[in-house]
Amino acid sequence: MERVFSGVQSSGAPHVGNYFGAFRQWVADQHTADSVFCVVDLHALTVETDPAQVRGRTLETASWLFASGLDPDVCIVFAQSHVHEHTGLSWLLECTATFGELRRMTQFKEKSKGNESVSAGLFTYPVLMAADILLYDTNKVPVGDDQRQHLELARDLAIRFNGRYGETFVVPEAVVPTLAARVMDLQHPERKMSKSVTSPLGTIDLLDEPDAIVQKIRKAVTDTDGEVRYDPEHKPGLSNLIELFAAASRRSIEDVTASYDRYGPLKADLAETLVEVLNPVRKRYVEITADPGEVPRLLEKGAAKASAIASKTLLRARRAIGLLAP
Repeated sequence: MERVFSGVQSSGAPHVGNYFGAFRQWVADQHTADSVFCVVDLHALTVETDPAQVRGRTLETASWLFASGLDPDVCIVFAQSHVHEHTGLSWLLECTATFGELRRMTQFKEKSKGNESVSAGLFTYPVLMAADILLYDTNKVPVGDDQRQHLELARDLAIRFNGRYGETFVVPEAVVPTLAARVMDLQHPERKMSKSVTSPLGTIDLLDEPDAIVQKIRKAVTDTDGEVRYDPEHKPGLSNLIELFAAASRRSIEDVTASYDRYGPLKADLAETLVEVLNPVRKRYVEITADPGEVPRLLEKGAAKASAIASKTLLRARRAIGLLAP
């Protein structure tokens, strides 16, 4: 059975883009592949943050994964910092990566732009992401469209390491969702919906009440020509709503577009569909978090399973590169 690995950063409350672009697909993957999913809390440290907030967001994000339907008896779910092999392999790969290829990472350019002080972790975190993936002999990596460059780096590092030191890593392949790979902000459709960018009306959080979801969809930016058609270049706001509707309803973009000739009814039905799909997830989240010890227990269980796999890979990589056995 092929192994699937993916991770989500614990940088804030998950939103509908996380759910339709990742979580719901992961829930399906766990039944068809050997699946490993990770809350990448170490990646959240690339910017200055509050320690209590880091802990809280890690638990919150993990809770949403379980609420979305990930079953700890079927797949592996853990916190990245609980498996020390991630940082151990990251150093070996940092010594394999080059300054030039890290400097060319698009997300580093975007996140560091205009900042006088940038952490070294922001520069090197794509290598840690590569370690996350390669530790588990991963075959497939579900990624958003904006993460494809990082997956290509992981492939390049695996191939380079294998070429220098012998066959050590499986070279992974990207799997990009056909729908909702990049859900955009409802008020600023030129940018991705984000956990870290404050946009009260532009982001639908998974914990939003039904009335809030309806209001945000109703006020979502569209355009003035009134024609319902999927055209991301010229009609980014409406196209974002159409794609979100297609993902939520499990219909094609063509089917959604053909069903409407006015924006109002499309928005109303989209809001109703989102409420219907997300309500059960929100209720499960409330149930799971009612017991403060449940999610830490599940993460501990997942970390033990993950470490059993990761430790073998790291040992193989250490031997290949010439390090003495401890």
